[in-house]
Amino acid sequence: MDVSEPASISTGIAERYATAVFDLSKEGGAGGLKALETDIDALSAALKDSADLRALLASPIHSRADQGKAISAVAKKMSLSDTMTNTLALMAGKRRLFVVPQMLAALRAMLAEEKGEVTAEVVTAKALTQKQSDALAKTLKERVGADVRINATVDESLIGGLVVKVGSKMIDTSIKAKLSALQNTMKEAR
Repeated sequence: MDVSEPASISTGIAERYATAVFDLSKEGGAGGLKALETDIDALSAALKDSADLRALLASPIHSRADQGKAISAVAKKMSLSDTMTNTLALMAGKRRLFVVPQMLAALRAMLAEEKGEVTAEVVTAKALTQKQSDALAKTLKERVGADVRINATVDESLIGGLVVKVGSKMIDTSIKAKLSALQNTMKEAR
């Protein structure tokens, strides 16, 4: 059994919806893309914070009608754009709400490409201050040659330092990595 097939099917579905939403938003001009970016941020935050919303999207126990009513109420409460609200309602009617997280990721990538931005995944031992984040973005912009959007997460097991991933490149300056390298060197010396 190939377990990658369902994931690729979900990704394909998500990308088709993302392309449609992006194109419709782009037709609305800069205001449409700005509204789309706001929608993506709001939905991403809601998915991160609400187990109930995640359950609504993923659970097959809810009927299409119930999912449609619930997602429409959520969209109205969050003041999402008409394009996003209508897309979510359509997805509920077709039992496709489970791909919303992948759709949001695809939309975020499309927006970044449209703006000429690159996303850097940054993991630190402690949360970055705004000043540190801005300095890191400036340094990365000089290296990459494009505007850099930082997606920061915290992992206390790093002890100190940071891990930066931009595209296929990774820079690991964490104390955890340095200790692991030192431990490997000591094992080789035996």
